[in-house]
Amino acid sequence: MSTTVRFAPSPTGHIHIGNARTALFNWLFALKADSRFILRFDDTDVERSRREFAQQIEHDLEWLGIHPHMVARQSDRVAIYDATAEKLKAAGLLYPCYETSEELERRRRIRLSRRLPPVYGREALKLQEDERAALEADGRRPHWRFLLPNFKDDPFKTERTEVHWDDVVRGPQTVDLASMSDPVLIREDGTFLYTLPSVADDIEMGVTHIIRGDDHVTNTGAQIALFNALDAKAPAFGHHNLLTSVTGEGLSKRTGALSISSLREAGIEPMAVASLAVLIGTSGPVIACRNMEELAAHFSPSASSKSAAKFDPAELRGLSRSLIQEMPFEAVEDRLAAMGIVGEKAEPFWLAVRGNLETVGEAADWWRIVTEGIQRPTNLSEEDRDFVRQAMDHLPPEPWDGQTWSAWTSVLKDRTGRKGKALFKPLRVALTGLESGPELANLLPLLGREETLARRP
Repeated sequence: MSTTVRFAPSPTGHIHIGNARTALFNWLFALKADSRFILRFDDTDVERSRREFAQQIEHDLEWLGIHPHMVARQSDRVAIYDATAEKLKAAGLLYPCYETSEELERRRRIRLSRRLPPVYGREALKLQEDERAALEADGRRPHWRFLLPNFKDDPFKTERTEVHWDDVVRGPQTVDLASMSDPVLIREDGTFLYTLPSVADDIEMGVTHIIRGDDHVTNTGAQIALFNALDAKAPAFGHHNLLTSVTGEGLSKRTGALSISSLREAGIEPMAVASLAVLIGTSGPVIACRNMEELAAHFSPSASSKSAAKFDPAELRGLSRSLIQEMPFEAVEDRLAAMGIVGEKAEPFWLAVRGNLETVGEAADWWRIVTEGIQRPTNLSEEDRDFVRQAMDHLPPEPWDGQTWSAWTSVLKDRTGRKGKALFKPLRVALTGLESGPELANLLPLLGREETLARRP
């Protein structure tokens, strides 16, 4: 496996379908390239990261059909980041800064008022050793910035420095390092921000392709510069478009909007989630793929548009329904058994009811109707009750099969003169308690003659 991709969520909440889109892009890329997929938890934010969220993310990915070849936690790898930071410090590429957030904001406003780009002016580089010591004696602790290579000799005289890459999704991209501030890599409390651990891990784990949301495009130039500073080859980058809600709002782990957990609990099929998460916002049609191999055949990173795609849960339910209605018994046998749907009737029952289900869980309601009888009084007029009683007197003898319903209703047409809805609706209500549902031609053999007679109103 010469190709390695990774999905690096922060375990600070439940992942949503937008996060799943990134995970699936990487998983399908790995599937098509017969490569390695790493799940790496960015849990260096000690205050917000939770082990239970990490466990839930693993469970959600497994439900979607994503099976990592390796799982890592950045909280277990701090020694690697410390060594990386020391290497950068020794090279003079990681320098301490003592400004407060208020001081930085004041400088930003001053630069804007002078029509200058609001980037950090590297004032901390001018501090002498005694000045730094005085600041620390005052109680200030430094944050550490990475010195971008956007100058020749004088770091205070930046010049346009273009970083180019051929984006796996968006094609040729360019970022000017002179247009951005030196990124902060270490906080005042000594903990690491995203960039340094990410790059250090990508190097150590041999990551060859980084596929993520396009909100990271502007970060890529600085990250490539950091790879170069550490004498490492930068991976290939790809940035897919983001998903928003129907109203155009961004999705958030903190609010739980459209979380994978909530979609699973609602009974949505995992391949419906995967299909829509991957194919929405691309140049191709959104179809319900039955498995990952089928979805991989339709997956092309470069097919993603450059604008955000709106995610409509109604479309998700439609895809889920179409998958269920074509799902073979073998695919749901274990799930049905967990609901008590077992025995020789289980398979013909599933084939009879699947076309009328929104979720697999709804099969339990129809199983009760078939095996336990009607749970509520039938809503029939006295005239319809008389018709159903008469109909029961003309039930065909057993054995029953898929032709029994047709034979029975043909006799009833001749005997009563009823046809269409006047004929079929009272029988359906009497047998199921509902005015709509699966074909009675399929349900009748499941009921059997004795149980059908027991439902005489």
